[in-house]
Amino acid sequence: MKPKFTTQLQFFLVRKSRKLWQLLHFFKRSLCLVLAIWLIYITVNLIFASSRSVDALFVLGGSIRREIYVAQLSKQFPQTPILISSGSKDPCIWLIFQREAANSQQVWLESCAKSTFDNFYYGIPILQAWKVKRVKLITSAKQTFRATLISKILFSSHGIWVDIDDVQEIGVPGNKENLLKTMLDLIRSLGWAVVSQFIQPQCSHLIKLVDVDLPTWERRGFNCEHQGGLGK
Repeated sequence: MKPKFTTQLQFFLVRKSRKLWQLLHFFKRSLCLVLAIWLIYITVNLIFASSRSVDALFVLGGSIRREIYVAQLSKQFPQTPILISSGSKDPCIWLIFQREAANSQQVWLESCAKSTFDNFYYGIPILQAWKVKRVKLITSAKQTFRATLISKILFSSHGIWVDIDDVQEIGVPGNKENLLKTMLDLIRSLGWAVVSQFIQPQCSHLIKLVDVDLPTWERRGFNCEHQGGLGK
């Protein structure tokens, strides 16, 4: 009786294992199919996006020279919105746009980001809300490699074409690059490219440049980077 029971149990386990294997195989094929369709969809969107004009200028904070650059560049894109992610202090950016006689009506300041990855974490949902399909990313020459990797992964995953302008730094850059940081951000970006299809974080510190209260800042006191040449 016991050998018979053992045989039946073995048969039951083999049959269950076979069904489980078939289920896993079906799941794997379905996942591959969904991924293939998603990649094709993204590729088609990127092809169309690459032929559009630039919809937004996106500045990664880290040096006041980037804000100077975008203020000058904005004259070529007078109606294009600008998003500056955790850049210089608000009044410093306000003074730069005033000095350059650049239109500040389309400029937004986001101050939630604490890292390069965060720039995209909080910035992409904002750009998506603006219906952006092609963005010009402004960073520094010393940050270009990591910024390019992250931006290509995350922007592409949302069908946004990205062009990159790098600004030459003077002195010590605000962000120091190293291989470990780059690898960690690359891994995070690959995971977030999938997760961000379902989750869109919102930044609670987002204001328009024209809403910066300069008198209040002046009463409190503030300093700007010396290379900005603002005398503050």
